[in-house]
Amino acid sequence: MKISTIKELLDASVLCSEEHINRHVYSACGSDMMSDVLAFVKDQAVLLTGLVNSQVIRTAEMMDMVCIVFVRSKTPSEEMLRLAEECGIVVLKTDKRMYEACGVLFANGLIGNKVRRE
Repeated sequence: MKISTIKELLDASVLCSEEHINRHVYSACGSDMMSDVLAFVKDQAVLLTGLVNSQVIRTAEMMDMVCIVFVRSKTPSEEMLRLAEECGIVVLKTDKRMYEACGVLFANGLIGNKVRRE
């Protein structure tokens, strides 16, 4: 799914890196716990979160994620947006709650990552 499609489906606004809005993502993860993101996310994914701190950007960068969607109208700081821009990560913002945003993306064909059983 293209990031531009995610923007439309979630009625989101682009906060940075709009030049990369035609990139594809192949899975999604909704979490406010970056430890879960590190454990379960694969590259070329979109992260949906309500957590607003620089660790979100650093985690996305480390996991080769290409898009972050801040839910519940959360607004990242200018410092976070500069960091995301440097990393080439598209940052979106939506008024939707995480449950609804994840549901919309899933219903439109974007899958989640498989949970590893140990």
